[in-house]
Amino acid sequence: MAQEEAEKQPQTIPPASAAMVAAAPLLFVLLWSSSFVSGKIGLRHLSPLLFVAIRLIACTVVLVILMLVLRRSWQSLANGRWFHCAVAGALLNGVSLMGPHVALVTTPAAQIALVQSLAPLITAACGVVLLAERLRTLQWLGLVLGVAGVGLVVGGAALESAARVTGLLLAFIGVIGIVAGTLYFGRFCRGVPPLPSATVQFAAAALVASLATAMLETPHAEWTGETVAAVAWNTAMVSLGGMALYSFMLVRHTVARASANFYLVPGTTAMLAWLLLGERPGVNVIIGLVLASAGCWLVNAAADVGRISEA
Repeated sequence: MAQEEAEKQPQTIPPASAAMVAAAPLLFVLLWSSSFVSGKIGLRHLSPLLFVAIRLIACTVVLVILMLVLRRSWQSLANGRWFHCAVAGALLNGVSLMGPHVALVTTPAAQIALVQSLAPLITAACGVVLLAERLRTLQWLGLVLGVAGVGLVVGGAALESAARVTGLLLAFIGVIGIVAGTLYFGRFCRGVPPLPSATVQFAAAALVASLATAMLETPHAEWTGETVAAVAWNTAMVSLGGMALYSFMLVRHTVARASANFYLVPGTTAMLAWLLLGERPGVNVIIGLVLASAGCWLVNAAADVGRISEA
């Protein structure tokens, strides 16, 4: 019981890793935001579920090779830990990607990213109930601001085009995957070394995505230079790099604080989509992005103040 309680608490950060801890949120936001834009480009040539399946299979292959080359042991996955990692991975890397990728075919990238930024509020609320985590008043205020920003943009999008509602609902399925996977990881997977844990997670997600591709769509692919670049970027930089950073933050912080970084993704995505795809944000989108970004800052700033006062 004592061990379980210890695993729920953020781990002490060694001084040598302070720079990485500080840089991780920014790097994660940049990488995760880029996935919406590069995904939009890749979907010009690949069907959405096939795109996700190929991306996750490629991640699995890379991680298995790393396990073999580095001669890492699989022993840490014994006693059912492999199953917990598989469940977390299927949710975090499978369900969280499939819905949004289907939605990206018809819905602007920034709006999909905004729906996914609902993840922090739902994660925080569930974290309080299921993981006994505590949030400060300013953190709750930040979460509410974030939801207000998301609601402003999503509501405006729904009024602009009823056809986009389906895309936004599919994006919300991705939110459920992120929230469930984050909570499950926080409860059962923190004690497993990163590399074997990630290998099992991506293998399970690849299986789920492959089954969904076979059952739910008629796959098609055009292997152009854009296609290869989009798959390579989303595999190496987003799925492997981005999820490694997210797991890094999950181990060292509460799930609420780690997931709060999703509030910064929509604004970054909007800027990238404007520059690279020509998707210009409206006034309501800009206001919503400001509110969501302010919410993320409050969640993180309040957590920092809390740690200093407790020290």
